[in-house]
Amino acid sequence: MAGPMAWADNAGRRPVKRIDTHHHALPEDMRRWAIGHGLLPADPEAWPKWADWTVVDALRIMDENHIGTAVLSAPVPSIAFANRTLAEEGVRVCNESYARLAAEHPKRFGFFANVAPLHLDLAMEQVRYAFDTLGADGVILMTTAGGKYVGDPAFEPLFAELNRRRAVVFVHPDALPDTRFALPGVPNSLADFLFDSTRAALNLIVSGTLDRHPDLSIILSHAGGFLPYLAGRAESQGRQGEFVDPAVFHRALRRFHYDTAQPASPYSMPTLLKAVGHTQIVYGTDFASRPYREVGVITSDLDRDATLNRAAWSAINRGNALRLFPRLAKRIGPV
Repeated sequence: MAGPMAWADNAGRRPVKRIDTHHHALPEDMRRWAIGHGLLPADPEAWPKWADWTVVDALRIMDENHIGTAVLSAPVPSIAFANRTLAEEGVRVCNESYARLAAEHPKRFGFFANVAPLHLDLAMEQVRYAFDTLGADGVILMTTAGGKYVGDPAFEPLFAELNRRRAVVFVHPDALPDTRFALPGVPNSLADFLFDSTRAALNLIVSGTLDRHPDLSIILSHAGGFLPYLAGRAESQGRQGEFVDPAVFHRALRRFHYDTAQPASPYSMPTLLKAVGHTQIVYGTDFASRPYREVGVITSDLDRDATLNRAAWSAINRGNALRLFPRLAKRIGPV
């Protein structure tokens, strides 16, 4: 459970209402749809921990960690929407469920809309409906769809439309495409998810997707995986002609945004700050994938991180998200 440090910055100054950009929600109508299509067991005892999400629990954990607003998302593996009929129905259920929550709690919830990139024409319709009708704050894309990473030319029309809208895209990992080499006793969320995020980020860089779409904002889950840590190697290989020019990589590194949902810690924060600066980092909890008590622990760790001064701490917890999400910022206000 979060300690009193969660109510003020890391020197005990004025409280800041955090904005959580990495909060996975499963409202009841989404849960019923998933069970009805065999995507979730009917027996609650067999559910993964994130499937037991409720509004009451969400607001409780938000209040105890002084989180003013959470931007909700559902990281549905693209394979779940491989069937076009399921993609139409499932994405609508997800997005309309979130829109209702945001309407019922306008200062507490925003949301990232789902789309079905394996059906490009449908995905374009879903983008329009999500932004123009439902009031989405951004779009969530999984790192891969149909065995292709997000920077693949197959998804270029989707990125062009999102760029036209100056959209925020939340890129979320899954297990690596080839799971034959899973390590016994090591959950894929420990390292493979981070590697998957890293691969997606590198793909977005080397494909030129970032350069072609300068008005797009991309949040990388879990502090970008290993991307900040391998920056020196990328620059070295760029100088040898084995990767993009170091200047291109450095520009991209500071173009991405990075959430603090695992691994914000005294181990990783110095590297992240050195690589990208505090203006590119946003607060994230990974609730409900991270359980109630663990959210308090990792939030307290963030508050106690001695590498964060007043400006950095405030920007990461709220200011950067206000800048990224202007529609949300207008709704919830500056404080």
